[in-house]
Amino acid sequence: MKQVMLIFIVAAIALAAGVGVRQLSTPALDATPSALAEFSLPDISGAQRSSSEWKGKILIINFWATWCPPCLKEIPEFIALQEQYADKGLQFVGIAIEEQEPVSEYLKTLHINYPILIGEDKGIALSQQLGNIINAVPFTIVVNPQGQVIHRQPGEFSREKILEIITPLMQ
Repeated sequence: MKQVMLIFIVAAIALAAGVGVRQLSTPALDATPSALAEFSLPDISGAQRSSSEWKGKILIINFWATWCPPCLKEIPEFIALQEQYADKGLQFVGIAIEEQEPVSEYLKTLHINYPILIGEDKGIALSQQLGNIINAVPFTIVVNPQGQVIHRQPGEFSREKILEIITPLMQ
C-alpha cells in the first residue's frame, strides 16, 4: 500500500513539474486563435448539452475531476466569477472527465452555478482536441464571443489571469 501511495505521489509531482515546464516553455500557445469545434455531452441529469447553446458568450470551459485537488481548489473562484460577470456575457462550463456518480456526489457538497457536463473518455478526447497535449488536469480554455479559442491553460487558472484575458472581451 505504501508503495502504491509513493508511486501516486511521484506521478503527481511529475505531472505538476511537467505542467510548469510546459507553461514556461510555450509562451506562444495562444498566439493563433482557432475556432471552437461544436460538441455535445450530457449534463449531470443526463440531458444532452451542445456548445452551440453558448454562442456569442465569453466561454470558459474547464476540464476537471473530483479526484484532482487543483481542480477543486479553483471551482469556488469560477463560481464567484460566474456570478459576478454573467450579465456581461461570461459563461463557465465544467466538463468532468470521469463518470457521473462521483461528480453527483461532489455536487451535493457545493452548489455550482454553471453547467457541469459529464465527459468521461469523450471529455478527455475533447480536451486533447482543444490543445491539451500533455493531458493536464485541470485544463481550461477561453473562447471569445466570435467562437475562437483564445487561451489554453494547463493547470490551475487564477482569478487574476482570467480577468486579464476576459476584461478586454467585456468592453
